[in-house]
Amino acid sequence: QVQLVESGGGSVQAGGSLRLSCAAPRLTGRSYCMGWLRQAPGKEREGVALIFGGGGRTYYADSVKGRFTISQDTGKNTLYLQMNSLKPEDTAMYYCADRGGFYCTPDAATFSYWGQGTQVTVSS
Repeated sequence: QVQLVESGGGSVQAGGSLRLSCAAPRLTGRSYCMGWLRQAPGKEREGVALIFGGGGRTYYADSVKGRFTISQDTGKNTLYLQMNSLKPEDTAMYYCADRGGFYCTPDAATFSYWGQGTQVTVSS
């Protein structure tokens, strides 16, 4: 079974940075689509950053391009999301997720496995 555990969330001021981590055993010996998705209060869960193709390809939502970077360390079985130049609109619960297949899309409904989430709050 797949076990995902996020960490690294917190409260920061606008313009600050955070790095989220996800313990993701599935990274080892596989090339499944994995990524970070977020959900703000009253909003739908949305795909933020995805990594696939054996870690060689990435996807970013337009709202975070140039500010967020997704990466993985297969030796540590860890997925990361470096978030720079944070904005108040980035405030949300962030989830590490595993598609559970070889296709990769930013639609939350297509992901099969989820972590518990880590809260990111950005103040203005």
